[in-house]
Amino acid sequence: MNDTGTPDRAAGTDPVTEAFFALHHGLPRQGPGSDATTRRLLQMAGPLPESPRVLDAGCGPGRSTLLLAEEAGARVTAVDLYQPFLDGLAAEAARRGLGDRVTVVNCSMDRLPVPDHSFDVIWAEGSVYTIGFDVALRAWRRLLAPGGVLVVTEIEWTVPDPAAPVRAYWDAAYPLRTRAANTDAAQAAGYRLRAHWPLPESDWWDEYYTPLTRHLARADPQRPGMPEALAAHRTEIDMRREHGSDYDYAAYVLRPHDTTQKETMTTWTARTETAADVPAVRDILLAAFPTAAEADIIDALRADPKAWIDGLSMVAAAPDSTPAGYALLTRCHVDGQPALALAPCAVLPSAQRAGAGSAAIRAALAAARAMGENLVLVLGHADYYPRFGFTPASRFGIRAPFEVPDEAMMAMALDDTRPVPTGTIQYPGAFGV
Repeated sequence: MNDTGTPDRAAGTDPVTEAFFALHHGLPRQGPGSDATTRRLLQMAGPLPESPRVLDAGCGPGRSTLLLAEEAGARVTAVDLYQPFLDGLAAEAARRGLGDRVTVVNCSMDRLPVPDHSFDVIWAEGSVYTIGFDVALRAWRRLLAPGGVLVVTEIEWTVPDPAAPVRAYWDAAYPLRTRAANTDAAQAAGYRLRAHWPLPESDWWDEYYTPLTRHLARADPQRPGMPEALAAHRTEIDMRREHGSDYDYAAYVLRPHDTTQKETMTTWTARTETAADVPAVRDILLAAFPTAAEADIIDALRADPKAWIDGLSMVAAAPDSTPAGYALLTRCHVDGQPALALAPCAVLPSAQRAGAGSAAIRAALAAARAMGENLVLVLGHADYYPRFGFTPASRFGIRAPFEVPDEAMMAMALDDTRPVPTGTIQYPGAFGV
């Protein structure tokens, strides 16, 4: 039931398996993880479509399911083979008002009776071991929609020569590979690696081993199957304590290779918006965001001569000249010195993950460089904007005027031979901050 070699959730009702389930009943998680890690992986996977269709494979009691539904606005299909987990998840989703966003399904996570391309995201925190990394990659690829993403955590060696006891333990429980071997396996299965991130040690202890240890202490050793279950858990915990530096849990964010998508990405024409584009730009923003707030911000910026800079409002147009992507740079300041703010950026839902947004952003940055501008600031996904050259603004001594994760507030110097100002960002009034 847990992530580290104990019985599969599909196992029968033998006493040892029932003892395992009893020990895990009421735990916040069935293996290493945390809400903070789920949020970080969500950032690494993004940007995602509005109301993304998510498969939570091997959902357990549904900690990740609920977070994805609540914070990402996802419509989640939560799959597991242990019905009590699914019943508890459905009840909690209803209690939180998320019943219309969470669907529970009792089936094996490698035999889902759904059509191809059914999901924008496949999520598997601490569950892939039940069917194996390679089996999961093959089984799930057909389920991903074009531009979809797979987020999976897997146990792996962190050293080339693990100690003999830990090697023997994992060879018997669930043979591990290195990051390089797992990456090769993903590539062989038709994926490209977008991100790799080892889980922090606190994910092993704070929400898993520490509460599990309390359950072990309260367990009835006379219950059938319980002595074996207790021994297995204690061996597992001792192995982590003594040899934890030899192995770890790591997240893989993977996207299928898609030659069609690459061809589509070359068709966009990025250009400065014209007066005729203004209604289309508003339509893009209204389609890309849940409210009209971003579209209204654009209107307010256009009316602010201190913020608006002609030539830095960019559209990415399809071959028929219809705008599909948008990026805007406007004047902001850092402690009184001029800089540029990149926001909003938007893409029509039908054109997402096809390169329209990237084309518009790159064109805006190129235009700003040609104008002699230097410092550009952006608040956004830490795994998206670095591809354009952005890094945490804190490295420049620049901070936002509000609370924000360090990795989300980013900056870039268009000419790294020129100095940049340090201090607090002052945004145009249209942003309301």
